[in-house]
Amino acid sequence: MIVADTWHSQNDPPGHGKFGLADWLRIVARGLPLGLITFGCLGLLVLVRLIERPIFGLSRPVTPHITQFVCRSAFVLLGMKHRVIGRPIRGQGAVVANHSSWLDIFALNARQQVYFVSKSEVAGWPGIGWLARATGTVFIVRDRRRAAEQVGLFRDRLAAGHQLLFFPEGTSTDGRQVLPFKPTLFAAFLGEEAATQRIQPVSVVYHAPEGEDPRFYGWWGTMDFAPHLLTALAARRNGTVELVYHPPVNVADYPDRKALAKALEHIVRTGHAERIGATP
Repeated sequence: MIVADTWHSQNDPPGHGKFGLADWLRIVARGLPLGLITFGCLGLLVLVRLIERPIFGLSRPVTPHITQFVCRSAFVLLGMKHRVIGRPIRGQGAVVANHSSWLDIFALNARQQVYFVSKSEVAGWPGIGWLARATGTVFIVRDRRRAAEQVGLFRDRLAAGHQLLFFPEGTSTDGRQVLPFKPTLFAAFLGEEAATQRIQPVSVVYHAPEGEDPRFYGWWGTMDFAPHLLTALAARRNGTVELVYHPPVNVADYPDRKALAKALEHIVRTGHAERIGATP
């Protein structure tokens, strides 16, 4: 998730209010096992990677299964439905999706073994940064002067058979819209390798718990992570996340990165709008 410019809504985020006793009981009942599974498996992943890396290098035949277990468990513990429409691509390629929440990481990892692309600052975040580094996230420095270096890093990971996933909007939103896709990183898929490259667009759609603000799962602007997490843990009945896997596109069918970005943006936006009943 490359966050270049923080998106701000014209409307205030939904209020989360104060938590009552029942809310705190749900927070503990869900949060404690979620934390134990997440950081317990993180420790296991690090140990396995110590063996996996010298033998397989960039390839990760074992550790992605640990990541998937954690992400799938998260939705079970939250009591949140996770629906999939379509099929993820197999083999080498990339995935692009709209970005609404920190939950996107769990939702997309639960269904497919992917490696996220993130801004370099995330590596230093407590908790999230540790998870990102351990799971093979590709960190990008936001500096145009290093664009060629970043493209090279992308190509190395793709050559290793990794499916890279990034959020071309460059920021997260309230989950009710899809922003224009930034074309910069699409340059990594052009050139001599374009003839064999595929990119799969995915629409990530959240449905709020009954009676809650439709933006319930959106996480954007200056919203703090902790209150947003606690609100999801405290919900009496959580809602649903849907992943719409659209057919992959062939990079060679597009003349440049801007045309490629625009085409993928249209697919993701249309799929997202159809699922929330809005006009694309």
